[in-house]
Amino acid sequence: MNFTNLFKIALRALGNNKFRGFLTMLGIIIGVASVITMLAIGQGSKKSIQSEISEMGSNMIMIHPGNMERGGVRQEASSMQTLKLTDYQSIVNKASYISACSPSVNSSGQFIYGANNFPSTMNGISEDYMEIRKISVKDGEMFTEQDILSSAKVCLVGKTVTDNLFPDGENPIGKVIRFNKIPFKIIGTLVPKGYNSMGQDQDNLVLAPYTTVQKRVLAITYIQSIYASAITEAMTEKATEEITEILRSNHKLKETDEDDFSIRSQEELSSMLTSTTDMMTILLACIAGISLLVGGIGIMNIMYVSVTERTREIGLRMSVGARGIDILSQFLIEAILISITGGLIGVVIGIGSSFFVNAVLSWPVYIQPYSVILSFAVCTITGIFFGWYPAKKASELDPIDAIRYE
Repeated sequence: MNFTNLFKIALRALGNNKFRGFLTMLGIIIGVASVITMLAIGQGSKKSIQSEISEMGSNMIMIHPGNMERGGVRQEASSMQTLKLTDYQSIVNKASYISACSPSVNSSGQFIYGANNFPSTMNGISEDYMEIRKISVKDGEMFTEQDILSSAKVCLVGKTVTDNLFPDGENPIGKVIRFNKIPFKIIGTLVPKGYNSMGQDQDNLVLAPYTTVQKRVLAITYIQSIYASAITEAMTEKATEEITEILRSNHKLKETDEDDFSIRSQEELSSMLTSTTDMMTILLACIAGISLLVGGIGIMNIMYVSVTERTREIGLRMSVGARGIDILSQFLIEAILISITGGLIGVVIGIGSSFFVNAVLSWPVYIQPYSVILSFAVCTITGIFFGWYPAKKASELDPIDAIRYE
């Protein structure tokens, strides 16, 4: 018997039990749709994190003081004084894999303008900080090197600070705000960046010359951290090694001494977050894949029922010349049709669900072609695997016993 006739017989058999066939498909439909949706959510989160890290500066290297103990007690990072301005200057002068570098000191407190006040952080930085953190000036201008040298009381404000201090939409440029009773003139506003994936408001900041924050706000001579940017992302590791050598030399550390500073890179952070999201994606896909397994068991169950119900039909067909391979092929085609049809419907629902999640919940989603292909392939294999055994049992029936079956 040729394949076309077997295909028609299989379609006719499924058509005679439409509702039962649909219920059998339901497990496959839910399984495929779940896998596609879960993978889309996982990959969307991964892409979102990578995009935000890139916006923050994918080549960024962060240097913080560390390993400073007094009386056997490790100090807080804010009170450590192992980083000096000479360290920053040495990195600028000696590091060959660095394209930009900025010291950083910060102080938190209340910003006041008229009757309005808002808690935020003043970040003391240099001009290079803007390039390192991918921050741009929206209106006004950036402070100059002369402002840094003279410790000028000028600043740039983010959108969140602007909205809270100037709720009536007043232009903040040129206005004087107070921070810890110290007046600062606003010379520019920053381009809004919104919230990052960790829920931090990237617009809740105020930028000022680092010398101003050092001398006029904190009254300190050390710096709290250094931000740098490698020439390219590929050179981040070399840049980190180079900075380590420079700082160890500056601090006169012996080979046996531990670093009294710590260096972290965005590449390291990106790798950690990516591995975490990959693990979560695999976990979600595995949970969703259980539905496919359940759907496959459903196919096997229904095929067993179908073989039992049609035992006499099988006997009659075999008695008029149908071979075992024909019976096997017929029932296998039925199982594959159920799984493929369920898979196609599942793909459509899975893609639709992904867009629904994105539109309604505003979760980032990214549908990769491999997830659709993989889900469809798995459901097809499921149909063959779980449909094979019942079909094999049907092909091995004795024609005489099958005809006599009640």
